[in-house]
Amino acid sequence: MNILLLGIGAWDPEPWRTRFQTALPGWQVVLPGEIFDRRAVRYAAAWKQPEGTFADLPLLEAIFSLGAGVDHLFKDRRLPSDVPVVRVVDPDLTTRMSEYVVMHCLMALRRVRVYDGFQRERKWIDLRDQPQASDIRVGILGMGVLGQDSAAKLKAMGFQVAGWSRRPKAVDGVAMHHGAAGLDTLVATSDILVAMMPLTPDTAGILDATLFAKLPKAEAIGGPVLINVGRGGLQNEADILAALASGQLGTAILDVFQTEPLPEDSPLWSHPRVTVTPHNSAISSPPAIAAYVAGQIRAHMAGAPLQNVVDPAHGY
Repeated sequence: MNILLLGIGAWDPEPWRTRFQTALPGWQVVLPGEIFDRRAVRYAAAWKQPEGTFADLPLLEAIFSLGAGVDHLFKDRRLPSDVPVVRVVDPDLTTRMSEYVVMHCLMALRRVRVYDGFQRERKWIDLRDQPQASDIRVGILGMGVLGQDSAAKLKAMGFQVAGWSRRPKAVDGVAMHHGAAGLDTLVATSDILVAMMPLTPDTAGILDATLFAKLPKAEAIGGPVLINVGRGGLQNEADILAALASGQLGTAILDVFQTEPLPEDSPLWSHPRVTVTPHNSAISSPPAIAAYVAGQIRAHMAGAPLQNVVDPAHGY
């Protein structure tokens, strides 16, 4: 019998076991700590698995992340170095992410939070100098599947869109930048900066005071806007608060945090120019993820190559 091992440390694993048993009839779906034949484990799926979950599995052929990110896997010091890691690329997840990014760019464009404040104060104030989307420059850090989809939808709304990637990449209709020099150029020309890159040693803490100092004034929307939908480890939260205080940042929309859940005593909760959401910008349908992973497993067993394999040297 083939076995799928579920390494889940952050969610209730039983619903995932049920989903995979439905998607892979005839397979045994097991959890760490249960008794099973470790030589029969062909594939594994994970989200924030306990340390060493995937060690000592001699016939393991692939490990699937149950979310778009894979940094949680590479934190495991006993992760097998010779087993491919596969990330989820699911249309449902991609669409939800783009909805979130476009929504907050439009809210920044139309100064929605400012008008919310006027409403609370019962003030009839019309900000006459209303820019169009075509006046506003959106820079996207990280131009993978999620970044490219968001870029296309922002362009359809009329925004000027540019992108940055670690290595050279061409994206139709988007001005692309890469490397350290390209990062400086993108940041200096972004009224709205959207962080969508993975968390790697190179990107950890990249959203800091040095970067914020390079942002333009973006006066048409009340100051530059930061949207982080990537990973909490990308941002220095003390630097975000300082940049908001100094005016280097006008607004911050944060879906991810250095510590999650966000501690109750964090000043981000109550800051008038910060929007906090609970890491839900792109929650995909669990049945859709299980179906995606099961489909990859069936195709791979039939001889097809794995799709969306992570390059461990780069962490994405």
